[in-house]
Amino acid sequence: MPASKPLTPEQRRARARLAAYVQWSRTPDRTARTATARTAFMERFERQVDPEGIHPPEVRAQMAEAAKRAYFVGLRLRGTRKAGGDAS
Repeated sequence: MPASKPLTPEQRRARARLAAYVQWSRTPDRTARTATARTAFMERFERQVDPEGIHPPEVRAQMAEAAKRAYFVGLRLRGTRKAGGDAS
């Protein structure tokens, strides 16, 4: 059997997209499936804003939410800079 040709980047992306769509088509509860990742994502911000764990949980949660919002605003800002041709 001949060796298969390596996939182009476009073919790899299409294959990954296909696999993702197949997996999601077999997932009845999307929220439950992603719960672990969402929890870990928020824990990252909680550790960032309160590494010693000294604040009460509700205060830490508010601080973490603000840090998450700042993270996404920063991503958006960096994206607009790159789209405008500024590579910084």
